[in-house]
Amino acid sequence: MNETQYTLIEHLTEIRRRLIHAMIVLGLAFGVLFYFANYLYQFLADPLLSVLPAGNQMIATQVATPFTTPLKLTLFISFLVTLPYLLYQIWAFIAPALFRHEKQRILPLIILSCALFYIGMAFAYFLVFPVMFKFFTETAPTGVQVSTDISFYLDFVLGMLFSFGASFQVPVAVWVLCWIGITTPASLAQKRSYMVVAAFTVGMILTPPDILSQTLLSIPLYLLFELGLIMGRIYSKPVSTVLVEASNDA
Repeated sequence: MNETQYTLIEHLTEIRRRLIHAMIVLGLAFGVLFYFANYLYQFLADPLLSVLPAGNQMIATQVATPFTTPLKLTLFISFLVTLPYLLYQIWAFIAPALFRHEKQRILPLIILSCALFYIGMAFAYFLVFPVMFKFFTETAPTGVQVSTDISFYLDFVLGMLFSFGASFQVPVAVWVLCWIGITTPASLAQKRSYMVVAAFTVGMILTPPDILSQTLLSIPLYLLFELGLIMGRIYSKPVSTVLVEASNDA
């Protein structure tokens, strides 16, 4: 009983230590980026500012938003910058409890997931946002001046960035489903037609109602599904093989 309690205390102490390290790194990143807060917001707003009609600009409808909005963005970017280190802390905590064959799969899974999240956000910013904001500004009714509030714009863009980052996790999701035995690459391959419909459905939900921006998201989503099938064929193994590997590691 005493040994069990001591082990629990050790685990809690380890969690506390890693959380403190993660918060320190996040705080340092925020401290460095705080000086560039206004420049970071200008960069984020550029896809909209570049398509606004001449003479139009963004506005701040509340007194504190010119300060708090760039601050909120800086905290978000600080989290993105330190995300690999935060994931490393999680990995370092759980890795000792994993079997060798599990480590060989989970570590690449974490790295790939993080990379796809970044790629999804970059895809949204550089390819989707210019098309989307151009569509929004050009379809404004006559007599309506497009002057978006900076706080509302930030909330909208951050939501879109998270949505695209999450959408680009499709290969990871397919790989995990195949790995744990819920489905197989062969079974998913037979459902390609459904995946095409699903990809375009997600594209319609996350993008404006124009065919170009919908296609810009739907086609990459389907290609990511095919990538997940390839990964599933390469790395998934029958359950019996996994059990043998686990018994050998034990």
